[in-house]
Amino acid sequence: MIKPTISELTHEEINRYELVIAIAKCARRVTDEYVEQRERADRMIANRETDKPLAALISKEHRDEKAVKTAINRFYDGRYQVVLPTEEA
Repeated sequence: MIKPTISELTHEEINRYELVIAIAKCARRVTDEYVEQRERADRMIANRETDKPLAALISKEHRDEKAVKTAINRFYDGRYQVVLPTEEA
């Protein structure tokens, strides 16, 4: 089971489909953040700007968790939210 549950993540105005799309978009952003950190760390190591190992140069959130799990946690913590389009009058 994944924690938090879908009912804990959804609100009255958000259905499951919208939640899945939002988490997928957030997971893509998490993956992009990881790629940026990895490229920056590789450049630092190649240019001998640091003697730290690669794992120490990448944030723990990106290094230790899967992108989808990180995205779910960000929604649960309130760092990301689903923004629904408003209806035109």
